[in-house]
Amino acid sequence: MAPSKEEDLDTTQAEAPGSLSYEEKLRFASPIAHPMATKKLTKKILKLIKKSNKIKDVVLSGKKRVEKGLRKGEKGLCIFAGDVTPIEIMCHLPAVCEDNDISYCYVPSKKDIGEALGRKKPCICVIVKANATLSELYDEVKTEMGALPITW
Repeated sequence: MAPSKEEDLDTTQAEAPGSLSYEEKLRFASPIAHPMATKKLTKKILKLIKKSNKIKDVVLSGKKRVEKGLRKGEKGLCIFAGDVTPIEIMCHLPAVCEDNDISYCYVPSKKDIGEALGRKKPCICVIVKANATLSELYDEVKTEMGALPITW
């Protein structure tokens, strides 16, 4: 008997063996990682990063490049990893984003950001600039990021 479509979808969406679930990744997040993206929004953000990375000059990745971009007034969506240690290396960046009116949020894992960028190494922060080819996904992510509650 052939598997039904529902069973087939469940097996394709299953996570790779050895990888942590969203809830398990949240356990490693730092206490300042707010607003944290939901599981659904995290998938959309990682998809946006993956697609944007294929287009030249749309993604600024890494702490040094993100700091430089924020200092120069780059606009876009800023995504931070929630599991950065020590926290002090990037705890000032959300305040800089707020001063520059840039939407930001945290995703649970720096490893996921690195994988979305097509790298084997983790990445702690990324700025995704607006682009005409990905405007629909970009706008959708931006509105959902704006709706996240900021808890202090």
